[in-house]
Amino acid sequence: MKTQELSHISDDGKSIHVYRWSPDGTQGGKIRASVLLAHGMAEHAVRYTRFAKALCDKGYELWAPDHRGHGKTAAEGELGWLAPADGFKRVVNDLYSLSKRIKEEAPGLPLFLFGHSWGSFLSQGYMSLYGQGINGCILSGTAGNGGATLKLGRLVAGIGCAIKGQHSPAPLMDTMSFGSFNNAFKPNRTKFDWLSRDEAEVDAYIKDPLCGFICSYGFFRDLLSGLSWIHDKETMSFIPKDLPIFMIAGSKDPVGAATSSFDRLYDQYRMEGIKDLNKKLYSDGRHEVLNDTCREEATTDIIAWLDARI
Repeated sequence: MKTQELSHISDDGKSIHVYRWSPDGTQGGKIRASVLLAHGMAEHAVRYTRFAKALCDKGYELWAPDHRGHGKTAAEGELGWLAPADGFKRVVNDLYSLSKRIKEEAPGLPLFLFGHSWGSFLSQGYMSLYGQGINGCILSGTAGNGGATLKLGRLVAGIGCAIKGQHSPAPLMDTMSFGSFNNAFKPNRTKFDWLSRDEAEVDAYIKDPLCGFICSYGFFRDLLSGLSWIHDKETMSFIPKDLPIFMIAGSKDPVGAATSSFDRLYDQYRMEGIKDLNKKLYSDGRHEVLNDTCREEATTDIIAWLDARI
């Protein structure tokens, strides 16, 4: 596997740090398709190196940016903050800008989008704006409409931005969003037990200074605004009906599957008339199926799904 780190200048001039993993000569060097990956909140793209290796072994290349406010893209003081305004759509547009570069460097190849957690929400928005330009989308650890809880969160985030400032860490918002996620896994060894059954993976996440940080009030303002937008019926109606979508999650994922929000989103897509729609829940799996004990099964399923759509 060949690894490159590069800078991509987005459409507003922001420099986005990007990892590109591609098959090397020992694997034939021929690329069958490109995959663009959108990582989750409070993590970064290099965590997907193992997944990249599995894809490259089967002839796929993986492009994975560190989103604004994350990883090597975040400048000093920017960790957990996206943009002065409308940060959610800004990150969606970063992904689209990068997709154009991918197509320039790999003309004629199919392009798929993979989004995990927050990245899956970004991908939901991407499909509504730019879905005609990709060959399929995989949503990992995703969820549907948050309802009344979303409205309360937007109110708190707005007050926090006004009083504390949008760059200020938002521990209250963090508790409101994730505080209950560990409840189903008591007695808890760590506060991130909900991520994976693999203790080594959880420990690696905790030790990583670019993971698990508390995001800003501005981030939560943009996140919750974005969630309202992507789950609006008009927004969802713009997703191309012939765009293949594959939804995956651990059956005990507190973000969506354990609350039935995952299934409600699937039903919404079905009602919208998506023709090629599939889902799979991994028994007893938690939030990060690619870092859980079911990771080999999940990776095999993803590759089989891609193979069938090239």
